[in-house]
Amino acid sequence: MTPEEAYYKALKLGLRIPKLEPTISQDAYYSYCYAKNIIKGKFIIAEPTISKNAGYSYRYAKCVIKGKFIIAEPTISQNTYYSYRYAKYVIKGKWELGEPAISKSAYCSFYYAKNVIKGKLPDFMHNQMILSNDESAKQYIEYIE
Repeated sequence: MTPEEAYYKALKLGLRIPKLEPTISQDAYYSYCYAKNIIKGKFIIAEPTISKNAGYSYRYAKCVIKGKFIIAEPTISQNTYYSYRYAKYVIKGKWELGEPAISKSAYCSFYYAKNVIKGKLPDFMHNQMILSNDESAKQYIEYIE
């Protein structure tokens, strides 16, 4: 049985099926779905699998744990978009580990400054924005003036 088949069997029955959990836990997507829709809480044996995928790690932190997903932070911090969203919606504040990834996008950097930090970016990010011709960089400069 595949993780997909195991998940859909549990979903159809609408209940947790512990004997299928090792199979479901082999896939990040179905593990996240199982945690959110069936367990409605942490799916501990699947966390190592989920933590290898930035997107599902962010969603698991935001929608299932409703807080930090520490073992996944190194993975999330490699992704520009999910680093920004993790800082905004999970950490709800400055997240230094994700800043190098966020800095790769003027768009994410601007919204990180505006919606998370609510002010000037850290120097290394600020300097990148000042040198950029991107529209979001221009918005950032207007925002901090």
